[in-house]
Amino acid sequence: MRTPPRPEGLYPSPTVRYTQFMVETGQIQLLQITYPRTHTRTHTRFRMYERALFAACLLTLMLFQRAESCEPRPVLVQVPNTVPAGYFITQVTLSGCTAIPVSFTSSDPDFAVNIDGSIVTLRSLVITTKRFSVLVQDNSGLDWRVEIILSCKNEESQKSGSVAQRRAKRRWRPLPFSVVENASPPFPKDVEMIASDSSVNYTVHYVISGQGVTEEPVGLFKLDQKTGMVRVTGPVDREKNPVFNFIARVFDQNNRESDQFLPITVMVEDVNDNAPEFTGNRFFTVEERCRAGTYVGQVNATDRDQPKTPHSLIKYILLNSTDMFSIDQSTGKITAKSNTLDREAQDKVYVGVEIRDMGGASDGLFNRGTAVISLTDVNDNPPTFKEKLYKGTVKENLANVLVTRIPVEDKDLVNTPNWKAVYEVTKGNENGNFRMETDPKTNEGLLYVIKGLDYEKTPVMNLEVTARNEAPLVGTDAKWQSVQFQLNVEDVDEGPEFNPNIMYLKVKENLPNGTVIGTYKALDPETKNSNGIKYYKLTDPGNWITVVESTGELKVANTIDRESSLVHNDTYNITIKAVDESKKTGNGMVVLQIEDVNDNIPLIQRPELNMCNRGDAVSSVLIEAVDQDKPPYSTPFIFELGAEQEGKWKLKDITDSSAVLQQVEPMPNGMYTVPITVKDLQGTGKEQIVNVRVCSCQREDSGVGICGTRSASVSLGNYGILALVLSGLLLLLLCLFLIFFCSTKRDKLHITDDTGTGGMLLKSNTEAPGEEVKDGTLMLIPTADVVDGSFQSAVMESKNVNTASGRYGQQFFQDGGVYNTTTQEFGTDQYYTSGRYDNKIYGNGTLQKFSNTGTLDTWRTNGCYLDKKLAYFGEQEDGRYADDLLKNYGNEGVGSSAGSVGCCSILGEQESMDFLNTLGPKFRPLADICYTTNKTGK
Repeated sequence: MRTPPRPEGLYPSPTVRYTQFMVETGQIQLLQITYPRTHTRTHTRFRMYERALFAACLLTLMLFQRAESCEPRPVLVQVPNTVPAGYFITQVTLSGCTAIPVSFTSSDPDFAVNIDGSIVTLRSLVITTKRFSVLVQDNSGLDWRVEIILSCKNEESQKSGSVAQRRAKRRWRPLPFSVVENASPPFPKDVEMIASDSSVNYTVHYVISGQGVTEEPVGLFKLDQKTGMVRVTGPVDREKNPVFNFIARVFDQNNRESDQFLPITVMVEDVNDNAPEFTGNRFFTVEERCRAGTYVGQVNATDRDQPKTPHSLIKYILLNSTDMFSIDQSTGKITAKSNTLDREAQDKVYVGVEIRDMGGASDGLFNRGTAVISLTDVNDNPPTFKEKLYKGTVKENLANVLVTRIPVEDKDLVNTPNWKAVYEVTKGNENGNFRMETDPKTNEGLLYVIKGLDYEKTPVMNLEVTARNEAPLVGTDAKWQSVQFQLNVEDVDEGPEFNPNIMYLKVKENLPNGTVIGTYKALDPETKNSNGIKYYKLTDPGNWITVVESTGELKVANTIDRESSLVHNDTYNITIKAVDESKKTGNGMVVLQIEDVNDNIPLIQRPELNMCNRGDAVSSVLIEAVDQDKPPYSTPFIFELGAEQEGKWKLKDITDSSAVLQQVEPMPNGMYTVPITVKDLQGTGKEQIVNVRVCSCQREDSGVGICGTRSASVSLGNYGILALVLSGLLLLLLCLFLIFFCSTKRDKLHITDDTGTGGMLLKSNTEAPGEEVKDGTLMLIPTADVVDGSFQSAVMESKNVNTASGRYGQQFFQDGGVYNTTTQEFGTDQYYTSGRYDNKIYGNGTLQKFSNTGTLDTWRTNGCYLDKKLAYFGEQEDGRYADDLLKNYGNEGVGSSAGSVGCCSILGEQESMDFLNTLGPKFRPLADICYTTNKTGK
């Protein structure tokens, strides 16, 4: 508001101050003008003028405020530099309006507006200047936008104390202003002038900073520092910057701020400079034949111009296909307009859509696009036949053959259930001669004959074939179609046919051989007679029937037995073959229904029974009988006890096929023979013997006594089982100990050696023959002397030496006498061999034969003494010499390099005896004896 002109030449410069009045919803600033009191009369006149002017202004402003009471004014709030979350900023109200606010929405996510209009922070913020808006809506649908301007309390104003308090009442002017976007040149253009009341007292200049000035877009606004005029330097795009917020400051000549800074908001007024644009998908699908009003899809569009203004109000218009579809002009929803959409006529519909702002006004901006609507298939077309009558031909008696293919047409989508056909023979297939299938590639119907047709019976067959789809028909009044099919049966020369194909004959079992039980004949289909037809039997498992070749008579060949395993359910099957003169054949079957006769008697199933001895109580057993015949030749049976069994046994609880045999008095254990007669219902039967064993039973299994002792696990119990296990473990331990002892024990035979050559015989368990045995007979030449009651000998041991009789033994030679340790006898005609005779004993060509002349007594004396000595050794308590016996040993390992040391060994050739000089001292005496014997030949 400009300062009114003062009366020229009356007063010096007036003093201007603002006086604030609170009128309902806002603050109204009234300008009060005071002039110096220089002249009293003039002053009084002007005081009257001042009062009148003040009253008029007050009345005008009050009326204006009342008219504009529902226009929200920006709210300026000073806050600390840092505010925490939940900090209360201010409260938004619509005082003076009749509207009742129902919702508040903040444009800044850092602030929340409660239902009472109070604004609080959602997080901790550092604020220098901040501007946002609150959208207020009432219950009638109207809305207001209230601008909230936050500024920070600076420290300088806080320190200034009372000065700040006085300046708090002063206000900058004007209120927030606006510019129109995309204004046309020339530039710059004046926007608004700002002024501070400090300009009354100071010479001031103004400075602006912030968005559009010192921040992007830099330099869009500039300020005349002296006059305070804000100018815009170029066109503004609201879609990029809908509002500009910057700060104006005022400074005196000393460059000190003479007033608080003023946040300035420049609103950018929208113009319709953006055409609507399509968004989202424009490809839709809908079923053909759908009902009118079926939802198809929605076309979406947006406009960058200011929302909720005519500039962004879009109208949707269809450019074509208006007979098929309609569109909601405000939402863009497309719906089907009729129920006649036909995929077979057009599977895709390209619909042009226009979007125009300004609510569709002719001067609005617009865009055009295309929506593609695909029609999905439904089964609204049944398969149709190309012909009205189809014909085919097939030879009689053929089965499982393809007769013909029947094509159809279907307009629905290929290879879907709406297109795939299913065929059925609806007439003429009462006997099940035909089968229909569908070719999956061509959709043709395939007609098969699965049972041979008879030309003589039906030369022509009239069929009706119906075609359906896998899916039911939808949205059409059409019905499934049928077509007539004429099938001609061709005649062929057929073999004879039995009539009936299966003949049933009732026969009694056990008929005499040769009995005629019936005749089974075949006819020639062409001549209808049996001339020249011969009959042969194909199958007869029991060979019970013979077939007369020329007549087809059936005769009994072997006994027919109903109880045979070849009979099932009293029936027995025979197959017959008929052969005509042209060698064509036909087969038939004869089913013998065998009638039962009373040819079996009841037999007791178990003639051997166990009866448990119950002490003083009588026992009983169950006797069961079986008759292979059927009633009335079998059950119920008659059980009778032999007369001699009266007083011992009795029968009770007799049923159709069983009876209980019970003791009259308790019987001791033993075997009892009980004769029982069992007869069938016709009185046919015989006496049978039942052997009953009375015994002490350990248990009964299904009522049958089990005789015998109880098992160890039952009689001994748990402790008995444990004792058996422990004893078994002890026995196993003993066996292991004996094995260890036998494998480590060495029995020794000490031999007295007066010459100082001690000896020791070790036991050997190896019985394999040594190398010496393979080379020839090994002879042992012992010497024995009786010195002080002891027996001394030098022994050379053979390796696995066998006598001719297969026994092992050793022979001692002395003075021509021979003592055999195996036969324990002397002789002069016995020879020592190793399983073979050799004529090169001692290297000469004669077999040595030993005589007992002159030496027999000596050998006998030595033998008797030796027996006594051995008996004496065997009687020793400690058994030290119990094993001191000459024994035959097996292989003792690899021999010495000298070979055998036996003086009587058979050598391949005469060798030198010098090697004897290399023997040890223990073998020295023995070597001397061998050498002397070899030289003398004794």
